[in-house]
Amino acid sequence: MATTDRQATTLALAHALSAAERGLAVIPLSRTKLPALRSPHRDDPEPQSQPQSQPCHGECGRLGHGVYDASTHPARIREQFAAAPWATGYGIACGLPPHHLIGVDLDTKSGTDSSAALRELALRHLFTIPDTVVILTPSGGRHLWLSGPPDVVVPNSAGRLAPGIDIRGAGGYLVGPGSRTDHGVYGTAPGTAHLAPAACPPALLRLLLPPPRAQHPTPPSAGDHGQGLVQFVLAAHEGQRNTRLFWAACRAYEDGIGPALVVPLIEAALNTGLTEREARATIASAARMTGHRP
Repeated sequence: MATTDRQATTLALAHALSAAERGLAVIPLSRTKLPALRSPHRDDPEPQSQPQSQPCHGECGRLGHGVYDASTHPARIREQFAAAPWATGYGIACGLPPHHLIGVDLDTKSGTDSSAALRELALRHLFTIPDTVVILTPSGGRHLWLSGPPDVVVPNSAGRLAPGIDIRGAGGYLVGPGSRTDHGVYGTAPGTAHLAPAACPPALLRLLLPPPRAQHPTPPSAGDHGQGLVQFVLAAHEGQRNTRLFWAACRAYEDGIGPALVVPLIEAALNTGLTEREARATIASAARMTGHRP
């Protein structure tokens, strides 16, 4: 390996360990911004006889599961970088405690003014982007780091919010400052390195959550809207239960039927596998988010 590459790996490890000290879980990245370690299951035979089997997210104990290997433990981080001496950067996992990081990626490659698009969204939906960590990308883009509530799962999306705006949420990662890629080095914008990720504005958070999909259309009646929100929660699969419950509760409080739907929403959440404590905490968070008392 060239001396410059060894230096890049050493610097990347140092930056990754520094990020971990701030509670940010990290993984090594290659110059292409992809996880540096390949999946240990890449040569496994297709599980033809077990169509319902779930992909391994690190349960096997080996390295190479991408963002699922993200860690804040120095020994684990050093182990991963030792297994990937070609790594020149690191990724920061989103959605994990304590920050529950949400990344707003303002891209420049789409030919649109993503910063202007975000300002327009802020004006239209009455929110302000707070002072927060801003990462400058080699292509001239920016990554805004925001913190989400612990009981809300923000999904990844590309261009859904507006052209040129990608969102990194649960299961995604952001390229950390100090990482070297084929296109250059990622760095922290002046004046933001000392900041912690700011709380995501409630109005923006609601935009980041997926809209409900109609399940079983029924003739309109006075109680149909509330029933539709309950059905939306009942249709949740594992991994989206909190997200759907939070979204439905927000809609209910915004439409003035929140208090009346608390018990039906809790019962629906229990049917999906959440505990009553989890359900009540999520609904209370939605109430606060929409300016109501739980």
